[in-house]
Amino acid sequence: MSRWTPTRPLRFGEFVALMALLSSTVAFSIDAMLPALPTIGQELSPANPARGQLIITSFVFGLGVGTLICGPVSDAFGRKSVLLAGLALYLLGAVMAVWAPTIETLLAARFLQGLGASAPRVVATAMVRDLYSGRNMARVTSFIMTVFVLVPALAPSMGAGIIWLSNWRMVFFSFVVFGLISGLWLMLRQPESLPPENRRPLHLRSLVRALVEIVTNPAVMVYVLALTFAFAPLFAWLSNLPMIFDDVYDRASTFHFWFAATALVAGTAAIVNAKLVLKLGMKRIATWAFAWQATVSALFLGLMQMGLPAPWDFALFFAFMCTAFFSIGLTFGNLNALALQPLGHMAGIGASVVMSLSTVGSVLIAVPISLAYDGTPIPLIFGMILCACTALSLMLLARRVAQEDTA
Repeated sequence: MSRWTPTRPLRFGEFVALMALLSSTVAFSIDAMLPALPTIGQELSPANPARGQLIITSFVFGLGVGTLICGPVSDAFGRKSVLLAGLALYLLGAVMAVWAPTIETLLAARFLQGLGASAPRVVATAMVRDLYSGRNMARVTSFIMTVFVLVPALAPSMGAGIIWLSNWRMVFFSFVVFGLISGLWLMLRQPESLPPENRRPLHLRSLVRALVEIVTNPAVMVYVLALTFAFAPLFAWLSNLPMIFDDVYDRASTFHFWFAATALVAGTAAIVNAKLVLKLGMKRIATWAFAWQATVSALFLGLMQMGLPAPWDFALFFAFMCTAFFSIGLTFGNLNALALQPLGHMAGIGASVVMSLSTVGSVLIAVPISLAYDGTPIPLIFGMILCACTALSLMLLARRVAQEDTA
């Protein structure tokens, strides 16, 4: 019995490694798919290959829905059981995707995968908080964030390697292996971190009350909306980048290398933000980031219209990707913190609601931007400009409706 219900706490290194693996589920499930998107679109939707891009947004939509549920449910029933249930759902979606005969079945499987992946996204963070606090929690989180930088850089190369050795369906089989490893490791080694006496009953009324409080609080909603418009262009670009590299720049075979370089550059945004946020504040950094994103996008659009010759056109595009993704990286952590600042009395449920609303909302915006792809980056650049300008307007509005001195 003790084999299946461990009670001895993990050593620090093993616990960090397990939480990092669980936390990387979302990044691996999105980024490893990127090299396969053009092939999937052509094979399962030959009349409209662009529908293959919805493989990313359907996953993220499921992720957003599940995020609303996992936090409160884990508070009531414990972290480990909810994590294992989420991983089981993730595995089911991955198995369905391996054998999906149509694009519709594949999109449904990806939604199910996203729904399951919401558990490690939310509950792993709660498990860290159960066991660590203060500087020790910051230490654990810093190790986990290192994985967040490495996974987007490595996952596309892993996906491309799997496709080269076999086919795109085996990428989904790699998700099955990933889920089994993390689930078995969690089940056999990690004790439950939330004892029964510390659990809180699950009340639908509490969730509804939290939702109503958030959507009627201008100081929260202005940042939730800004976060939504920050996420939207990222999801749209992730869905379309493989096709752009293939159709526009004829670099499909090296896409994963260029994406890895972009991810590493974008990952340094967290380091820069950590050094600047105490001096400049969260609001100012996020506002400047959106202004920079809109300016760079408009400038690149103008230069693109000039028709630069190869390879300068690709060099300009790569520089644009690095600067745009870096600016996006400066917004996520700051906007999350700003949105949760007035919700200290309901941090757990508040975090679930904020993450869910911003994720689902961003997908609804990203889908039409992604489907507007016409063989050029122009619709995506227009989408990024519109999203950045809208988010910038919301940050300027925040000066009136959310005037926290510490932000």
